[in-house]
Amino acid sequence: MLRAQNLCWLKNGKAILNHISFELHPGECLGLVGPNGSGKSSLLKILAFLEPPTSGELWFQGQPIPKHVPLDVRRKIAIVFQEPLLLNTTVWENIAIGLKIRSIPKQEIMNRIMYWLQQFGIAHLAKQSARSLSGGEAQRVSLARALVLEPDILFLDEPFSALDAPTKEALRTDLSKIFRSTHITTVMVSHDFQDIERLTERALILIQGQVAADAAPAALLAAPQSPEADQFLSHWRLTFGN
Repeated sequence: MLRAQNLCWLKNGKAILNHISFELHPGECLGLVGPNGSGKSSLLKILAFLEPPTSGELWFQGQPIPKHVPLDVRRKIAIVFQEPLLLNTTVWENIAIGLKIRSIPKQEIMNRIMYWLQQFGIAHLAKQSARSLSGGEAQRVSLARALVLEPDILFLDEPFSALDAPTKEALRTDLSKIFRSTHITTVMVSHDFQDIERLTERALILIQGQVAADAAPAALLAAPQSPEADQFLSHWRLTFGN
């Protein structure tokens, strides 16, 4: 689905990412995890075509991605950020906006929106103003707005970090069920290894812009692959009782 080959990214003359290479397969859920400043969100921006790499190659569905990414390729992905970034209108209209831009038939729009409202338990909020929602409700709307587009890849950039613990746990549980039922290809950034352990099948640990480890979360806890990854995971071993 996606292949990165020797991706490098410089910002203001500073190396943020150094020779990142990996492959993402259809239906796979990949976590990007590491300490603050490790390059996680920067890598996600490049993978989601929001920033061009300084050097290296990015391939999507077997095709190399040019510097100017075609619109039809951009429309195959969806992104959810830490902040929901909702429009000042109803929940329904927020979820519908991307479908209307794509000129999806009205009945299909209604069917898709109702499905995702129900999946995220927010059908009762359909006519409510997005500005009146709690943080957890707003993030559920943001996720529904992304998934209603039926993207080939879903990108999540710290989707839980602004939520309190009970709200975060409830949303993680619901999203885990959705991932298992849809098998949507996903890349998720988090600094919290619990998010990665719960939601992803494989994780890249980034340390100072480089891949320090690449394996299933449980395998990384057991065998971190590098001293840098081992140091990062030392705190999380206590959390998981390892």
